[in-house]
Amino acid sequence: MTSINNIIADFASFIWGLPLVILLIGGGLYLLVISRLMPFRYLGHALKVLMGAYDNKLDKGEITHFQALTTALSSTIGMGNIAGVAVAIGIGGPGAMFWMWVSAIIGMVTKFFTCSLSIMFRGKDSAGNVQGGPMYFIVEGLGKSWKPLASFFSVCGLVGALPVFNVNQLKQAINDVLLIPNNIEVTFMSNLIIGFLLVFVTSIVIFGGIKRISITASKLVPTMVLLYFFMVIIILVIYRDQVPKYLSLMVTEAFNAYHYKGDTFLGGVLGGLILLGIRRGAFSNEAGIGTAPMAHGAAKTNEPIREGLVAMFGPAIDTLFICTLTALAIPGYRRMANK
Repeated sequence: MTSINNIIADFASFIWGLPLVILLIGGGLYLLVISRLMPFRYLGHALKVLMGAYDNKLDKGEITHFQALTTALSSTIGMGNIAGVAVAIGIGGPGAMFWMWVSAIIGMVTKFFTCSLSIMFRGKDSAGNVQGGPMYFIVEGLGKSWKPLASFFSVCGLVGALPVFNVNQLKQAINDVLLIPNNIEVTFMSNLIIGFLLVFVTSIVIFGGIKRISITASKLVPTMVLLYFFMVIIILVIYRDQVPKYLSLMVTEAFNAYHYKGDTFLGGVLGGLILLGIRRGAFSNEAGIGTAPMAHGAAKTNEPIREGLVAMFGPAIDTLFICTLTALAIPGYRRMANK
């Protein structure tokens, strides 16, 4: 098992190295150049689409633009926005946040194109329902000869989802917040009971299909974002005199890597810092990973570009907004905890 773990770890380190920069950042920059910044010129129009200005009940699909966006965000907002930012700053210093911003901006373009494709080349599942996502637009757009690639993506997506990180986090939170403070012993059986309860509650939503998932996400995600926003704002107001300083450090220290403690990349610590920010940015917003097009592919629209424009808000909300709030709050929260 040790040998298998080492092989998997080495493979993961390789994939999240130069291939990540070439595929996610290089591919995103290529799309940014050939589109001539087109997606960013229509953010106002994207907001109108998101608010339902162009909705048509006769269009194909099952959920609204807003529900598609919140469903996609429900899979990204979480560990990467809090623990991921803390890890990035702990290893790379404030400058890591700047490269997370860069990753998010490029990721907005990536999501625009991938989610546009998820509408442009939708397929049908075994029940005959219209569905979108990489596994569908690979076959519908490139042809059936590319079906092995679509199957490979599906298998990778399944394996990637197996660890069920969110359930692990919630189980640990229940143990630390409810059980341990009340002197209730944490055992295998208690974890098993919590696990079954979480599976039961989650299945009520999941077995309802994309409609029930989207309705639940459209109510929970805005609540999560607003609650987190107001909690962080309290910290930032208390330490408001420090906010400009930390914002400045995020930019100035992005190019010197004085605080970087990780491995070098392409022969230098600056390269390591850039790779760290890109990794954490991609882990946070999942731009280019392929999960968001599955949600946006179910949107009720016949206009692919409209859904692509709506999908662009994902990395902006996730990384540019929430991750920045976390990065600003970490120093202030540390001081509050030490008092």
